[in-house]
Amino acid sequence: MNVVLTIILTVQMLAALAMIGLILVQHGKGADMGAAFGSGGSGSLFGASGSANFLSRTTAVLATVFFVCTLALAYFGNLRPASTGSVLEGAAAVVPSAEVPVAPALPASGAGQIPLK
Repeated sequence: MNVVLTIILTVQMLAALAMIGLILVQHGKGADMGAAFGSGGSGSLFGASGSANFLSRTTAVLATVFFVCTLALAYFGNLRPASTGSVLEGAAAVVPSAEVPVAPALPASGAGQIPLK
């Protein structure tokens, strides 16, 4: 089960990083208006018309992968083991029943140091 969770978490992290990169590469709708006034930034990496379709579709696919991985991690995170014992009972079974030495209590500062008559 841990291998499946590790694979899902890895796919989710890779999808998130790729999605961040794709979103940063895309230009906004206002970028074309600046090019119309002569800024000269109208050329892009993937061309003028094909960039929106390719980048937006890839971003949508990565977002879908990210959300599916998130739902899978949430589902597997809420699965509980069959035993209904408490966490403290499980911890008591791990700790040996040997007696643990306890340090003597120190007197409190202030009133504990006043001598009694």
